[in-house]
Amino acid sequence: MNAVSAKPYRTVVVGAGGHAKVVVDILRTSRTYEVIGCIGREPGGQVLYVPVLGDDAMLPLLLEHGVRHAFIAIGDNATRLRLAQHVQSLGFELINAISPLAYIAPSAILGCGIAVMPGCIIQPDTRIGSLTIINTAATVDHDCIIGEACHLAPGSTLSGNVTVGDGSFLGTGTVVIDGVRIGAGCMIGAGAAVIRNVPDQTLAVGVPATVKRLMNQE
Repeated sequence: MNAVSAKPYRTVVVGAGGHAKVVVDILRTSRTYEVIGCIGREPGGQVLYVPVLGDDAMLPLLLEHGVRHAFIAIGDNATRLRLAQHVQSLGFELINAISPLAYIAPSAILGCGIAVMPGCIIQPDTRIGSLTIINTAATVDHDCIIGEACHLAPGSTLSGNVTVGDGSFLGTGTVVIDGVRIGAGCMIGAGAAVIRNVPDQTLAVGVPATVKRLMNQE
């Protein structure tokens, strides 16, 4: 007798923009999760033929109807963290969206609510904090530590033993050499080459990357 296959977990994607589109595309490859809809600012419309059900007010109703799993598909780090805390407080379990076209070493440790896009490589003994985005074709080498709610934009390259603090954003094509620490709440400009430590809450740009200002200054 053939074993009965388990039904996939019904899942809601919080977000209805471009990032949500990529997440929905990834989750469609999973036999574990079934995306039943997206949460956006207004009902109506679709994300890759998945309906936008309404705004955050829909979430308690979805719970009542047995939807227990969620993914926060919001690109902005602070907003993603805030919404994740809200969704978890309601009782949802956050899932990961990991492309089958990414490589993740078996010894890597991942939190929850993480997106790993196609073409990514995450090497051995790396730790990725919850709610972090490892975007298209980004590479994270051995023994890196990536904090909570970070975003490594497409094509970012981290050498071994790099640390990235909570809530930091590394722009498209950022390159970071071995052993560098990027602080919490930083923004690294697209195409920057980071060859020395970057303090918390700073903007760094250029080749090599230099600190321009504190993030809370205009």
